[in-house]
Amino acid sequence: MTFAFVAKHRHIWPVSWMCAVLGVSRSGFHAWLKRPISARAIYDAKLVLEIDKSFKASDRTYGARRVWRDVLEEGLACGLHRIERLMRQNAMRARPKRRGNPKDDGERSVIAGNILDRDFQADRPNQKWTCRGLMPLL
Repeated sequence: MTFAFVAKHRHIWPVSWMCAVLGVSRSGFHAWLKRPISARAIYDAKLVLEIDKSFKASDRTYGARRVWRDVLEEGLACGLHRIERLMRQNAMRARPKRRGNPKDDGERSVIAGNILDRDFQADRPNQKWTCRGLMPLL
């Protein structure tokens, strides 16, 4: 990580200064620049392509477990934690599908007539019923 910082900022400050401040050797930095990409980094790049394909096919709703299963089905061997790490590094965060209100189809249910007309006093028990727990008004 420090070598990446030095490589990113070497046009601003001298490499020797940054290496001295960060406590790394200049020769180590130059060896890091010439070092070929590791097999793990190459395989991670291949995995990221498959992860991205699965993630976008799910409309960005799949989490690491589902993406991991899709990657395994494609024949690429990897672990769940590796998928989690690669998704986190590439800012792939699952978002749940939004569940909206039911759509209004325009039909209305039949509304019962107002036969009580807000007169809730009953002459005797079991004459008038309300909808709160179906208790008769006394």
